[in-house]
Amino acid sequence: MDYSESRKRVQDLPIYKKGEEIYDLTRKICDLIPEENDHLQHLKGQMLSDARMLIVKVAGAEGGDLYDLRMEAAAIIRKAAHDLMVSNHSLKRFGFKEVEYFDIVRELIEEYRLLFIDWVAGFDQTNFYIDRWGLFNPPGVGPFDKDPDDDIPFNPEDFFDEDDED
Repeated sequence: MDYSESRKRVQDLPIYKKGEEIYDLTRKICDLIPEENDHLQHLKGQMLSDARMLIVKVAGAEGGDLYDLRMEAAAIIRKAAHDLMVSNHSLKRFGFKEVEYFDIVRELIEEYRLLFIDWVAGFDQTNFYIDRWGLFNPPGVGPFDKDPDDDIPFNPEDFFDEDDED
């Protein structure tokens, strides 16, 4: 599969499409934030970054295909979605007048969460490197387990010719 086919496959995923929808709506709401309110401008940057993570990390996880890397991306997505979900409290606290629009974003995040559960359930648990930190291993694999790849014999002389030193 070439790059454009791979990119299209990712962009066609329901979770990716929902992430784009969340980002687009968040951007439109953020466009309503007054320029003179420094607190809200800072929050705007955080919200746009969180919304963007819902797309970017899906694309990265789909490109990597290793269970541990996909789970790491999933954890970042979860945090970004949670942070975005509670942004309405800060919007209200710092005087954003149109905070009720953000309820739509919260509804979309709930739809995203359901897609996320299915997406993560589809990760291949047999394709992984052992996460020595112990956070992103498939069920039944621990951070102190022996790596089965350690038993594969490796002789550098099989790969490097002595004549290559010239």
